[in-house]
Amino acid sequence: MKKPDSPVIPLAWLLGVVVLDQATKGLVMAYFYLYELKPVIPDLFNLTYLTNTGAAFGMLAGVQSIWRQVFFIGVAVAAIGVMVFSYRQFRSQGRIFAHAIGMIAGGAVGNLIDRLRFGAVVDFLDFYLGTHHWPAFNVADSAITVGVGLFILGTILHPPQESEK
Repeated sequence: MKKPDSPVIPLAWLLGVVVLDQATKGLVMAYFYLYELKPVIPDLFNLTYLTNTGAAFGMLAGVQSIWRQVFFIGVAVAAIGVMVFSYRQFRSQGRIFAHAIGMIAGGAVGNLIDRLRFGAVVDFLDFYLGTHHWPAFNVADSAITVGVGLFILGTILHPPQESEK
């Protein structure tokens, strides 16, 4: 059994994602009005300034504010706890898990910061084809998505070893 990796990789991802996420959201809030849209690639990509009080795709956005906030903050804190536990379980399985866990944790922290500061998450990346739009998202959402993809890939490439009896 190889020596487990130090937590440098996931911590670096966590910090990098949070810094990039908060910096890009700060730029959008500084240079855009709420709901302003700036086309970047016609019929494919806009930059826009939106806020999302709900979950992915705006789910739970209509729920009373205080309970929604308590729920989302609790979910984010639980997700970060799961990432710490997952790192302990998977760190000897391969570095891909360290990268994945750091990305997911960084995304969770980035969006948690928004919820604590603004009561909503700032989204600004708007991809679409013609009139068919993907819901707007941000750097934190992207890190979570890529991290989950890497975690799945790691599970396929490095299935958990069965313990010898």
